Amino acid sequence: MCAKIPGKDSHNQSQVKIVLRPLGNIAGETMEDLRNGVGNVFQCPVEIEGGLDDLSQAYNSERKQHLSSALLAALGKAGKNERVVGVADVDLYDPRLNFVFGEADMTLGTAVVSLYRLRPEYYGSVVDEPLFWERATKEIVHELGHTFGLKHCPNARCVMHFSNSLADTDVKEAHFCSKCRPRIIV
Repeated sequence: MCAKIPGKDSHNQSQVKIVLRPLGNIAGETMEDLRNGVGNVFQCPVEIEGGLDDLSQAYNSERKQHLSSALLAALGKAGKNERVVGVADVDLYDPRLNFVFGEADMTLGTAVVSLYRLRPEYYGSVVDEPLFWERATKEIVHELGHTFGLKHCPNARCVMHFSNSLADTDVKEAHFCSKCRPRIIV
């Protein structure tokens, strides 16, 4: 399903590369698990590259959260034929919302996703690693969908459905529905 960038002829196509970058202190095994999950959905190269260690430029001490758009700006523009996702384990917000699971910028080809609120234990539930990995993969795929030009989908099972809560994330699948898949813009 990996998006191809058309060349002058059908034999001259470039495959999009997805790059995951840790934002702050993210364990290597966490990044590897996310790389595998995203790779299984997109079926294209997913690499882990250096990220940002210092997230203080995005921190709002009054809210005790990090501004997602500031982290997007710090990631910069994705390279040619790639999409970049910054993975953070801090609480993210947008000025219009209490928190966000992630945010994307189609013109930059970048996105940022937070793992912070995806863990069941954040809500007082028991640790559930498979559920956590499923949620994290869905949120990364969702934000990548925005970098490919997709908007929110009314289909509650589609990965592009807006998640107002984790219940919404849990209902949707990690894949694009039959209406969204053909709309991917590279």
